[in-house]
Amino acid sequence: MFGKVKKILGIEGVKLELIVESSFTKNNERINGIIKLTTKTNATITSISVRLIEKYSRGRKNTQLIDEYVLGELDLKDIFSITPDEIVEVPFELDFVNLRSEVDKMAEQNILLRGPILFAKMLKNVKSTFRLEAHAHVEGTKLQPFAEVILKPD
Repeated sequence: MFGKVKKILGIEGVKLELIVESSFTKNNERINGIIKLTTKTNATITSISVRLIEKYSRGRKNTQLIDEYVLGELDLKDIFSITPDEIVEVPFELDFVNLRSEVDKMAEQNILLRGPILFAKMLKNVKSTFRLEAHAHVEGTKLQPFAEVILKPD
């Protein structure tokens, strides 16, 4: 009885780990990595999804606005079984779109505008953070394992 509850809740189930470099080049528009899966019980993985998300914030305190954009998404539909104490490594290549605002495009095209644009962004407290998320769908489990890594652009 207790074993069934642990399986449904994912306790002692599949553990997911993302192995990627902590920094990436936005102009490259591709992230390579490995998804490492381990478990203490037999499990069947039906799919794995990987997403790159940009968290874009601007403003200060009460006037702060935050948006999140999905830059790239990958669904791996391979069905495979994993046994206890076995380590499964799944390599992946995630292609993403490098979103740039009109202001950023102007700064890239005109060197004279680069300084004032950076100063204006500093005044408005404009920041972007990037995170890579992975979710595995395990057969017979309600709470799916996931992992996330914060990435820094070069």
